[in-house]
Formats: sequence, C-alpha cells, structure tokens
Amino acid sequence: MGKREKEEEKEKKQRYLLKTEPSEWSWEDQTANGGISNWDGVKNKQAQKYLKSMSLGDLCFFYHSGSKARRIVGVVSVVREWDGDAVDVKAVGEMRRPVDLKEMKHFKDFALLRQPRLSVVPVPDLIWDQICLLGGGYHGDSHGDSSP
Repeated sequence: MGKREKEEEKEKKQRYLLKTEPSEWSWEDQTANGGISNWDGVKNKQAQKYLKSMSLGDLCFFYHSGSKARRIVGVVSVVREWDGDAVDVKAVGEMRRPVDLKEMKHFKDFALLRQPRLSVVPVPDLIWDQICLLGGGYHGDSHGDSSP
C-alpha cells in the first residue's frame, strides 16, 4: 500500500455501535439539549480502545440494551475525539424503524454478536449498510430527509 492509499484509508470514516441502557441514557436523552453528550463511563479496555480510535465525523449506531428491547434506535456522530476518558457525540437522526437484535443475528462477523458484553464495537461498512436497509435508513441520512 502506497503513501496515498494509506492517507485515503486514514481519512475514511469508521463506524461503531454504542450501547446504552435506556433507563440510564436513552435516545430521548441524547436528542435533548442540542443532541450533544459526553460518552463516558466506559471501563472495559477493549471498548475504550474503540473509543480512542474514533475520529471527528465517524458515525455510530445508538443501541438500546437491556432486557426489554435490544435494538438500534438512532445514529450519532463523533464531534470531539477521545480526551482521556470520553468522546462527545451528537445526534444525527432517529432510525426510521428501530432494528431489533433478532434481525441482526445472521451477521456472523459483527462484534455485537461475537463480543456481546462490549459497550462499544466497530461496525463493518457492509453490515452498516445492511442495518440501514433493515431500518429504512435514519432521519438526516443521504435519502434527502433532513427532519430530526
């Protein structure tokens, strides 16, 4: 890989999934107050490694965990990189239809399924695109819908 290809790879935006218990921090909480929050409190070293690797503009699925409903409900973007214990994320848009964990069971290479205890996991481009298809995209995506 040449220098140019390495630079292009570095500039390529990454995608992640951030888990939260809705009783602790819900999508409604995230969208309040301008939609910006400090994503902190991550103790697991592997999950922290993923947070540290995030760059400005990276997109993340916002995933509600817990016993009642395990599903992707929205998308946030990284607006401030790792500062020693957190990143800041901003709400981009709600999924047009939440995507339940059961609908993702066939994604064999998805870290959400391989490492279910992690609160932050990378999302490969192909899986990101398939999840967006399952959920009909999200408000604010490239489908021309700019509503919140």
